[in-house]
Amino acid sequence: MLFDLSQLEAGDRYKLMASSITPRPIAWVTTLSPDGARNAAPYSFFNMMAADPPLIALGLMRKPNGDRKDTCANIVATGEFVVNLVSEDDLDAMNWTCAEAPAGYDELAAAGVATAPCAVIRPPRIASAPVSFECRVVERLDFAPAATVVIGQVLALHMDDRFVDPKRLHVDTPAMQLMARMHGAGWYTRSTDRIQRDRPSFADLRRKATGCDVTA
Repeated sequence: MLFDLSQLEAGDRYKLMASSITPRPIAWVTTLSPDGARNAAPYSFFNMMAADPPLIALGLMRKPNGDRKDTCANIVATGEFVVNLVSEDDLDAMNWTCAEAPAGYDELAAAGVATAPCAVIRPPRIASAPVSFECRVVERLDFAPAATVVIGQVLALHMDDRFVDPKRLHVDTPAMQLMARMHGAGWYTRSTDRIQRDRPSFADLRRKATGCDVTA
């Protein structure tokens, strides 16, 4: 079935795309307003874009009237934000912070979420998060009235000592029990079912394609 997205309403486009582009990692974003008010909200339009320099991207949808939500307004005003990853232990607290609260409402306090100071930027990080990325904006794209896309450079990375070998930089990712967004409203997924495939060499692929692989 072919869908011409230019002929669909925004809500229908969202339904089709968000239900098929899954699972999506969750950025539990913490920010400060210019006057120091804290804000926390989860976003699943998020991912790593590069390592040199270290870049992540956030897609920040706006309110129905086109106004920026608190997270986006704070990022635009200050240029700083923290991306905290979400473990299963934090799922309920994270879900609390996705409510459409009024501007200036402290979701962290309401949800009983403990924070810790960052090393480089002013916003706090979530103390229980297995990983937190301190970010500063390097590029912003406004697609009014629907969304703002932010590219942030990661200035510092906090990782719970339980999940990393500092000598080898080996990360025990499964132990973090990270949550991701799935299809439809309210659905999340655990990353407990994994399949491994080593990256093939071109020489091996070529041998198989030409029928010269004796193990085939």
